[in-house]
Amino acid sequence: MGYAEVYARWKADPEGFWMEAARAIDWTRPPSRALFADRAPIYEWFADGLTNTCWNAVDRHVAAGRGDQTAIIHDSPVTGTVRRLTFAELQDRVARLAGALAARGVAKGDRVIIYMPMVPEALEAMLACVRLGAIHSVVFGGFAAPELATRIDDARPRAIIAGSCGIEPNRIVPYKPLLDAAIDMAAHKPEFCVIFQRDQQVASLVAGRDFEWHSFQAGAHPAACLPVEGNHPAYILYTSGTTGQPKGVVRHTGGHLVALHWSMGNIYGVKPGEVFWAASDVGWVVGHSYICYGPLIHGNTTVVFEGKPVGTPDAGTFWRVIRDHRVAAFFTAPTAFRAIKRDDPAGEHVARYDLSSLRALFLAGERADPDTVIWAQQKLGVPVIDHWWQTETGWPIAANPVGLELLPVKVGSPSVPMPGYDVQVLDEGGHPVPRGTLGAVAVKLPLPPGTLPTLWNAEPRFRKAYLDHFPGYYETGDAGLIDEDGYLYIMARTDDVINVAGHRLSTGAMEEVLASHPDVAECAVIGVADALKGQVPVGFLCLNKGAARAHADVVADCVRQVRDRIGPVADFKKAVVVDRLPKTRSGKILRATMVKIANGQDFKVPATIDDPAILDEIRAALATLGYPVG
Repeated sequence: MGYAEVYARWKADPEGFWMEAARAIDWTRPPSRALFADRAPIYEWFADGLTNTCWNAVDRHVAAGRGDQTAIIHDSPVTGTVRRLTFAELQDRVARLAGALAARGVAKGDRVIIYMPMVPEALEAMLACVRLGAIHSVVFGGFAAPELATRIDDARPRAIIAGSCGIEPNRIVPYKPLLDAAIDMAAHKPEFCVIFQRDQQVASLVAGRDFEWHSFQAGAHPAACLPVEGNHPAYILYTSGTTGQPKGVVRHTGGHLVALHWSMGNIYGVKPGEVFWAASDVGWVVGHSYICYGPLIHGNTTVVFEGKPVGTPDAGTFWRVIRDHRVAAFFTAPTAFRAIKRDDPAGEHVARYDLSSLRALFLAGERADPDTVIWAQQKLGVPVIDHWWQTETGWPIAANPVGLELLPVKVGSPSVPMPGYDVQVLDEGGHPVPRGTLGAVAVKLPLPPGTLPTLWNAEPRFRKAYLDHFPGYYETGDAGLIDEDGYLYIMARTDDVINVAGHRLSTGAMEEVLASHPDVAECAVIGVADALKGQVPVGFLCLNKGAARAHADVVADCVRQVRDRIGPVADFKKAVVVDRLPKTRSGKILRATMVKIANGQDFKVPATIDDPAILDEIRAALATLGYPVG
């Protein structure tokens, strides 16, 4: 059955569509219906069913006779090790950890914060929590102590599970001192901590509060899976908020299981038993949905990768992992590919590896500029699928569903809405705009299973942030358009649509033009305040390694290209070459922070920033353009 037929079937009978999808999940008590709308616009899915996430991700595969299949491959170029766990081994390890947590009083509804590097034990901790009905909140390993303290006070965890350290290509990042400082800062104190000691840095333990991973589990009785209601929270995942107070996105159990299972086969096109690799981190939503839960629920082998796209040891590390583990579908961020392309523009590393197992590459997390997509298509020879979703939604809003059919790829578009998502482009008044017109991208309510039902202990904030601006819709915060074929284009965050002398222009469209220059590896465009025109665009260019032309010539080319392809209305006159762009650890460019620097405004250094020193480089670059930054 093709995409159009499946999407039409969902639209004609959403209740029947999702009840059918729910049959792929093991239920202790099947739900009586799919959608619970009695508190609309607060919706819940499969609320009266009983199920368990860990059973569906681990135990049922063992019960079905597939215990010897590899569940997790840990590939760690930073430590030079590869480790494999079968489903049977994973079941044993998770049940013992869950039993040890239960013996210390962790029970259904309790929160547990997980602060771990990219090791299988991070997934074991997540699975042990959901096995008990405890609600986990994974915080990116190495997050600053004040940010971790904020999350401790909001989630109020009974326990914290942490690693002693993380390992970067050139340094060890001690986690335990950050954890200790965060607990000192937080008003709420966890009852105990479990520390996974790594050989690279062994942490000192606080007597009476901290327990070493292995000794904590010694003698523990394995815990069984506890069935929980479909609307019981599986986890809380904090995403940055505009007020500086992070938003705790809640994920309910039943809809999470149904949506992720559906997506693995229909969107990513993998079959149970095949190897799926998402090169992300467990601290981000991609790590929750497509490193831990999605692949394991669907019966796939998942890769936990502890490394970087370049420098561990070179720009061929992704291809080596795909070859070594026979990866069928690969998911990463466009920024990773831009880093590889910058280091190896000719793609020489690709030719050194047998990539015959790979059927498709999926990109998400940052807008996939056409130049990067085309480069990847040419070098890999497989479909390159840009798809779009958010921490809040938990799975793709728009994609090219290769498991149903490979639709024609339109470079620059994440393709079409998935079943469950009625995507509309609205004007400021909340009215749909004509095809091809830029506007605010919104999704008609209700959102499908697997998406956020609310924010943790903050329903008024949930309504204000997502529902109030466009009544009857979920506001995505992205700007874009839908073309005549129904393909969606995400052009920028709505606050990245700039107003130049009364003309609303997309910085994303300008970035597309800049990225097409043969010497440009990566770029960003921001709107800077201007007394005459309101805002003017400023470009930042990172060049490919080996680019020989003078910087001034590249800048002049780029200014001319924007004028030729977007027009004088863009008023694009200023650009500067920089060595790197400020990014979050997940690879998103911190455009809003760059705007504040350019406008001379006070700002808080984002907790998610990869390297704060880059901000000084941005200040210096803006100063060369005449901006009076501090």
